[in-house]
Amino acid sequence: MQVKGQLLDKMDVNQAKQEHLLALKVMRLTKPTLFTNMPVTCEDRDLPGDLFGRLMREDPSTIKGAEPLMLGEMLTLPQNFGNIFLGETFSSYISVHNDSTQVVKDILVKADLQTSSQRLNLSASNSAVAELKPECCIDDVIHHEVKEIGTHILVCAVSYTTQTGDKLYFRKFFKFQVLKPLDVKTKFYNAETDEVFLEAQIQNITTSPMFMEKVSLEPSMMYNVTELNTVCSGEERESTFGKMSYLQPMDTRQYLYCLKPKPEFAEKAGVIKGVTVIGKLDIVWKTNLGEKGRLQTSQLQRMAPGYGDVRLSLELVPDTVNIEEPFDITCKITNCSERTMDLLLEMCNTRSVHWCGVSGRQLGKLGPSASLSIPLQLLSSVQGLQSISGLRLTDTFLKRTYEYDDIAQVCVVCPYLSPET
Repeated sequence: MQVKGQLLDKMDVNQAKQEHLLALKVMRLTKPTLFTNMPVTCEDRDLPGDLFGRLMREDPSTIKGAEPLMLGEMLTLPQNFGNIFLGETFSSYISVHNDSTQVVKDILVKADLQTSSQRLNLSASNSAVAELKPECCIDDVIHHEVKEIGTHILVCAVSYTTQTGDKLYFRKFFKFQVLKPLDVKTKFYNAETDEVFLEAQIQNITTSPMFMEKVSLEPSMMYNVTELNTVCSGEERESTFGKMSYLQPMDTRQYLYCLKPKPEFAEKAGVIKGVTVIGKLDIVWKTNLGEKGRLQTSQLQRMAPGYGDVRLSLELVPDTVNIEEPFDITCKITNCSERTMDLLLEMCNTRSVHWCGVSGRQLGKLGPSASLSIPLQLLSSVQGLQSISGLRLTDTFLKRTYEYDDIAQVCVVCPYLSPET
């Protein structure tokens, strides 16, 4: 860790006229950067000839064999304060030096960080130093993981006692801005089942590339999560973004997750009504020479789809069926209301789908949040991708009918035709 440029400071107005025996220095600590040179080249037939090329090859800051690529193998100390991004660790070096010719006693150094919402004490020790001789100093290094964007003020206060017994005190303020490193956008997709697909779009809005060490979703207590960002490669699973997961400046990457309600919540349809908490994203990255940053989003929420008083879903449906041959499906009917229902099932034929069995049968009483599985049989008279439609549920108490069309789709094929025809 190297010392970076001194922070811009502002002395307290009330203490500006006071000559103090101690001097306070505060500097940010950060790692150095790789030195880059500006190559100058020309063609061999030009007047300089091979002069520029020879100078670059003799330059100690260039990599042998890669002189024109601006790549350097030397480190350079930072020349300015630089940027601080949300999720990074802010490190600072604090030094109190005795510039006088007398011994100073009871020195207490306190460092606080003021944000827009809170004030944090960053001092490693709150005990006073008994005495400080001339030309000696008190050093301290503070660290803080930045968790808020916007203006931050580092307040350093020093109190001490002179040889004559006078108690003196002064403060300095160091102001810096915390910037946003990533732009995170989320989209939710509700499947026909209770599954929820979450797409997270992450954009690097800094000026340097990032190594994305981890992007994971921590689900809420209602869901189990499956990560869909890897593919099978032999016996191992590899990331869809490759082995070196770098995100260049202003580039965007999409991450996909599948969430499924736990059985104890999936059985209770009333629990997943309205706004539900999905979970939060945990993002870890590294920049430059390995500086680590971490961000956790707030709890992601989505609006659960409204099913009305009665929900109908398919538990079992084939992907492919033969034309004019009966096939079986299993429907699940859930009472999403807070009252008991007496339901009647009707099956209406469409142009391509024909139901088998008796229509207009009583299903009996169904209590609140209760479910009922019903096996049904039907056939299709038309080839191609056909929609299962035509189911009607009637609440005999309220005389209210619920219509269900386009419940699912099946591929209807003719088994008598060869693939060549």
